[in-house]
Amino acid sequence: MLEIRGLRHDYAGRTVLSVPAWEVAHGDACLVLGPSGSGKTTLLNVIAGLATPTAGSVRVAGEEVTRLPPAQRDAFRARRIGLVLQTLHLIGVVSVRENLRLAQRLAGRQVDDARIDEVLAGLGIAKLAGARAGEISVGEAQRVAVARAVVNRPSLILADEPTSALDDANCAKALALLLEHAAACGATLLVATHDNRIRERFARRLEL
Repeated sequence: MLEIRGLRHDYAGRTVLSVPAWEVAHGDACLVLGPSGSGKTTLLNVIAGLATPTAGSVRVAGEEVTRLPPAQRDAFRARRIGLVLQTLHLIGVVSVRENLRLAQRLAGRQVDDARIDEVLAGLGIAKLAGARAGEISVGEAQRVAVARAVVNRPSLILADEPTSALDDANCAKALALLLEHAAACGATLLVATHDNRIRERFARRLEL
């Protein structure tokens, strides 16, 4: 599913990420660990095609993401990758439901409200479906971002600190939804985190 070779990303004259070689099989779940500044977020951004590395290659499901033109990269990401970023990028002036509908449309799918209801219920936020995304709490917004990441049943899920703003109970719900979706759909899951509460749930780890 994921194959990295000779990956390096430089910023302001210094190397902020270096991964000589790394592979993650289809359906695997892996934790990406490292201190602040070690390149965890940069790695996920490069895999998602949101950043272009200085050197090296990244292949996702056989497609070399680093060589795709920007428009094709965006389309590939919408179809195949679910993202939970630290900056959530929810559209605050529309409802939670409409944020998830938009994710479906961008992936070229028909709107499926039943699927939206399913993932919102799984995260304990079904009651927020009609609420404006800009008027909910930080923790609720983080759960909406998790719902948006899995609503299209992507083959690769990239989650950057997906539980950082959640209490213990909601941390468990969010992580369970990510792991359950990955298992049910055979998706690969990568989670970058400082959250010690979730480390024991992952057998595979990449230390940066």
